[in-house]
Amino acid sequence: MPGVACCVRRIDYDRHLMTVRAAILDMDGTLLDTRMDWIAIRREIGLPADGRPILEQLATADPVISDRGRRILAAAERSGVENGSLMPGATELVEHLRSHGVACVLITNNTRACAEIVLKRHPLSFDIVMTRDDGVAKPSPDMLWTALGRLGVEPQESVAVGDAHLDVIAAHRAGIAEIIAVGLAEWMKPHIPKCIAYEEAADLDAVRRIIAARLDGRKDS
Repeated sequence: MPGVACCVRRIDYDRHLMTVRAAILDMDGTLLDTRMDWIAIRREIGLPADGRPILEQLATADPVISDRGRRILAAAERSGVENGSLMPGATELVEHLRSHGVACVLITNNTRACAEIVLKRHPLSFDIVMTRDDGVAKPSPDMLWTALGRLGVEPQESVAVGDAHLDVIAAHRAGIAEIIAVGLAEWMKPHIPKCIAYEEAADLDAVRRIIAARLDGRKDS
């Protein structure tokens, strides 16, 4: 992804000795299985899979393509949350974090309306919920900084979990101590600069084990 800085607000730390006070969690594809195929959606709109967020691509597209693309995106997002289901381990992950006194933050590039549908239908509890209607979408770190500022938590006391390169890049830019990519699609990996350190997890149960190891102050085995 062009223009991604590799050294933004980074702080030296030993992640195995870190204190986890906040967890920043993505929604679509991370906690919720929306079954959205981002490559297919881009193909339908006529956009390349160049690593940029769809809304950023639409902002510079021909007006006709942009208007049509926004309608396609809105319909796909709405269908995704209305017909989606929680990822296995989602409830357990949030409950585990909360039981250990870790603040839970939901930050999604989806809309506030879609986030509210998910939260009304599924038993997930968050201290802060932020959507693209509340700030600049990922990969900007702005919403992450805003949420952590409200909580009074430093980035080096936080962990971020997401399924997309945009989540990884946003967390890196924000200086988040531990970045975990869950179920990261192969086409997204080349869009993450090699200098960004992150851990991959196959599913949310694996994410929970990684974070549990940090909370216990020991290395994951």
